[in-house]
Amino acid sequence: METRTPLIAGNWKMYKTAAEARETAAQLVNLVTDADGADIMIAPAFTALESVFMVISGSRVSMGAQDLFWEKEGAYTGQISAEMLVAAGCQYVIIGHSERRQYFGETDDTVNKKIGAAIEAGLKPVVCVGETEHERESGQTFSVLDKQVKMGLKGYFVEDLSDLVIAYEPVWAIGTGKTATEEQAQEVHHYIRSLIEDLYGNAFSESMRILYGGSVKPANISALMAMADIDGALVGGASLDSESFSRIVHFKIKK
Repeated sequence: METRTPLIAGNWKMYKTAAEARETAAQLVNLVTDADGADIMIAPAFTALESVFMVISGSRVSMGAQDLFWEKEGAYTGQISAEMLVAAGCQYVIIGHSERRQYFGETDDTVNKKIGAAIEAGLKPVVCVGETEHERESGQTFSVLDKQVKMGLKGYFVEDLSDLVIAYEPVWAIGTGKTATEEQAQEVHHYIRSLIEDLYGNAFSESMRILYGGSVKPANISALMAMADIDGALVGGASLDSESFSRIVHFKIKK
């Protein structure tokens, strides 16, 4: 089986001023200098990108953005392009987060366009998929994921997607304190990997990282990471505190 380097990513959402973000990022850099078993990424608000990059540059911590627009430039008030993110120091970008889908009209079609913009600019797309509580209870989990993955990646070839990361975030577990059991998460991750294998072949599916996102905490990261198809985490609330996030980064897989 392919050995995949875990990715522990922190989504800071609409928290932290530039000064607060810089302070947290600086603390994190010091806390994870010895964490050589995983890649680390934090995604501050747009206004804090430059400040954060100044303190993480040259460290083990990479930076991502929480969203982007698919056009390179133009009369799109309030939008941020992939090129702007690269210029600010971003290596990753989160695309299609459930909160973008829920509150801001994100669709599988706009996710598809944003993936293309990210790829063209050399950003690593972290593409979020996941079902709501109603969809899970009505047995639609796999059909929802099938549509999100296939529509999101429509038109792209395997050579386009070398840096693709997929993040499975059960919507019912985000900010609710609920967490999928490690077995529930593994079942879905295995399904996603099988779906990617059908689309792009075994070699690509085995090398691609699939993150779990849904109330990840220091207390549950080790059990989640022990699962065969869980390659890291997209962490929300627990990433806002540098100590808490560093404990997640330093996970030890329970045997």
